[in-house]
Amino acid sequence: MAPIDPHSFTDSSDPPTSHIALTLYLDFPSSTINATALFTLHTPHTGPFSLDTRGLTIHSVHTPQTQTQAPIPFTLSPPHPISGSHLTLTLSNHTSFLITYTTSPSSSALQWLLPPQTFAKSHPFVYTQCQAIHARSVFPCQDTPAVRIRYSALLNIPSHLSAVMAARHVDRRPPRNDDVATALWCSQGRVVEEFLMDQPVPPYLFAFAVGGLGNREVGPRTRVYAEDVPEVLDSAAAEFAGTEEMIREGERLFGPYEWERFDLLVLPPSFPYGGMENPRMVFLTPTVVKGDATGAQVVAHELAHSWTGNLITNKTNEHFWLNEGFTTYAERRIVEAVQGEQRATLNIGIGWRGLNEDVERFKDNLEFTKLKNNQEGIDPDDVYSQVPYEKGFQFLWRIERQVGRPAFDEFLKKYIDTFKFKSIDTETFIDFLKANIPDIENQIDLVLWTEGTGIPPDAYEPDSSSYKMIVSLANEFINGRMPREDEVADWQGQEWELYLDNLPKSIEASQIIALDSRYKLSESKDYEVKVSFLQRAISCGCKDYYNEVEKTLKGVGRMKYLRPLYTALVKGSGKEDDKVFAKRLFSEARECYHPIAQGVVEAIFAKHL
Repeated sequence: MAPIDPHSFTDSSDPPTSHIALTLYLDFPSSTINATALFTLHTPHTGPFSLDTRGLTIHSVHTPQTQTQAPIPFTLSPPHPISGSHLTLTLSNHTSFLITYTTSPSSSALQWLLPPQTFAKSHPFVYTQCQAIHARSVFPCQDTPAVRIRYSALLNIPSHLSAVMAARHVDRRPPRNDDVATALWCSQGRVVEEFLMDQPVPPYLFAFAVGGLGNREVGPRTRVYAEDVPEVLDSAAAEFAGTEEMIREGERLFGPYEWERFDLLVLPPSFPYGGMENPRMVFLTPTVVKGDATGAQVVAHELAHSWTGNLITNKTNEHFWLNEGFTTYAERRIVEAVQGEQRATLNIGIGWRGLNEDVERFKDNLEFTKLKNNQEGIDPDDVYSQVPYEKGFQFLWRIERQVGRPAFDEFLKKYIDTFKFKSIDTETFIDFLKANIPDIENQIDLVLWTEGTGIPPDAYEPDSSSYKMIVSLANEFINGRMPREDEVADWQGQEWELYLDNLPKSIEASQIIALDSRYKLSESKDYEVKVSFLQRAISCGCKDYYNEVEKTLKGVGRMKYLRPLYTALVKGSGKEDDKVFAKRLFSEARECYHPIAQGVVEAIFAKHL
């Protein structure tokens, strides 16, 4: 037949996987996992059956019955640079099979950290990041969001460590002979952590972390986990103390919370994203712990994914806006209810600026300024941007303005209830929209919004006094006018971020130095502010701050910070010594970045060096 996803070998004629039972032996010295995966299919299948893999060594495939473990023929294709290797099994009326395999030390989903790369400096650490197409580097699977799976997992780990997973924790116990028949599995000094995910999820939401973990209770269904360092745990618990209020607000807006728990894991600094919405166990960068509770906005976004993304999922990455545009809209509704309309408006303003910057970034390839786009032959990590988030938000905000908030709220609840635990595409959403909001296609150009390039003319820049005042102050900077201290007395990180993002491009190094002398922005504990300031310092050739640039690029691995700083060094200034500086920093910091982040920086260098 044909692939169902441009990023997967999954064939349309193959039955979907219904359940995978994983046994994972985590070997820290070799940075590998020795594993088995027991597959159960929805229906029996005869003939070729396709799975996605990347960097996996397949040892055997056979029937799972203990007494009659008949081998199943298989082939593994040479690796494709984007999709990995195509594992083809030859099945004969099979509904289940067992694969024995080993992961690669260079798995694109796994980052193995040595003790010095962690907060505590005393234990190793490993974590996964499977979005968009990296689950295949942890276990063979139909690695497309079009296929939702249930799974169980046994993680065999050193007994002085503990594990968390985006699944229900069942037990922590000694290894047993019936877990898996290997002497390695039952070796001394090991423990088994058992987990169960009995709700169907796309493979990219598979997630675990193992290390020296502690936790703090912050609500009736929320614990904050982090390395067992009191100051890290206490700071995170204080930052996210309002999580339960956000969950209740999400339920009021979007319907029941279906995942039982909403726990949070603050990872070491190398985590490449602000947050990852893994159900039951959201992963977070430590940079969102800012000390003023504003980091909770990232939590609001990941919480909103509990309805839009995790509950309803884009069928392929070409419809990614269905995950992120909806979630950005939902996040801002939660923030507005919990932190106030002004805070939500500033959030929209920062997003508006980011949307314009990324539309400019793709000016030579406008395909990726569309909500629904063609990603055949494209690595989704290479085209990750604010477009699906912010243009998707603008589209939904435009519908809300057209029909009114009460009607749109009713529509959203019906949409979520109709498609929960399903994966859909843009056409499905548009059909549902037109069926439930009659004549909407004659009021809004739905084709222009979903298939058109750039920003539609009926998109909407925020229109509030606080937003306009900050943008106006930024525009005055070119004339040497810095904001007065009384004008910024109540500013938090968001206000400063919005101000810096709107500064004119043609400013002098002396002006940047004067601004920092007054407000110490280069020393900000808020990385959104610090990185925005450093980006502008690089752009105007101000070398005074390159020590801070180096410290930042070596201290965090979040791609939101790596991408603009490395790009400014190799592209914006155009100076050869800046390029040499960037290459040296990357060579020294590379091993502290997650493999996904390494690839992003390498792509920047490939394009501009």
